[in-house]
Amino acid sequence: MNKTKLVIGAIGALMLSAFSVQAAEDCPRGDLDERYCDRDGDLLADTPTDPADWVNPDTLIFAYTPVEDPAVYKEAWSDFLDYLEEKTGKKVIFFPVQSNAAQIEAMRSGRLHIAGFNTGSNPLAVNCAGFNPFTIMASKDGNFGYEMEIITYPGSGIETVEDIRGKTLAFTSPTSNSGFKAPSAILKADFDMIPDRDFEAVYSGKHDNSILGVANKDYPAASIANSVLSRMISRGVINEGDVVSIYKSQTFPTTGFGVAYNLDPALKEQIRDAFFTFEWDGTSLQREFEKSNEGQFLPMTYKEFWEVIRKIDTANGVSYACE
Repeated sequence: MNKTKLVIGAIGALMLSAFSVQAAEDCPRGDLDERYCDRDGDLLADTPTDPADWVNPDTLIFAYTPVEDPAVYKEAWSDFLDYLEEKTGKKVIFFPVQSNAAQIEAMRSGRLHIAGFNTGSNPLAVNCAGFNPFTIMASKDGNFGYEMEIITYPGSGIETVEDIRGKTLAFTSPTSNSGFKAPSAILKADFDMIPDRDFEAVYSGKHDNSILGVANKDYPAASIANSVLSRMISRGVINEGDVVSIYKSQTFPTTGFGVAYNLDPALKEQIRDAFFTFEWDGTSLQREFEKSNEGQFLPMTYKEFWEVIRKIDTANGVSYACE
């Protein structure tokens, strides 16, 4: 049996096991699912009070938000995951998820222990899957975040946002902030433009699909995260002149990284320490993410950093109820 089959078999076996679920109890929880409690008011699921409910697996599963081809990021994260193995003394496997919904479900069902969830899916991961984010990537001088941009291709006939009326706009997925939530709120509030009434909305699935779709003239316009666009241009996937930006938003927090709520507290601390002591210089992580000017993990709180995203969700009528 080859190595690939062994890894797939290991992941499959882990998928059969699930976290023990904290029984519903009368406790403060805000928007959290009934299986979680939030006694300290940080908007995150608390670690279970009973140590018997803590999880400390021999193999840890890590997944990065599916913004592009997972194969790109399996290599990019390889040096960090090796370091994570050293810090925890456990085997760590990269799990290539294909959608935001699948990533959230994997953590909710206990098949995912450490993850980077994209900006828009962080609130759903927090409230439905017990995700506890604590860090984001930042530049070496401490700046962080990205902007949502609406792009088109040269000669498309689209020069302003209003020119999209009667045409097609590609989104990525309903859980993406820059790929759906933010542009939907902005188009409605600032331009009185609503999908299906004023333009046709299509879904590409991922940011690289949207960007390539515009560059190849499959879509006349798309809403994307400019951090992904920067990395694709740096890798030579597209040329800078293949697309034109017609709108740029305020800065949003980028991918939030964290752990499942019910990991053993000592293990959680080891994982946090791995993020904050990792030396980026010369690593596979640096080679990929320096393309979007990122070079360290910055401590953050979901309550503060994701406030603007929760406001966008409220404007869009998004519910955090788990289905």
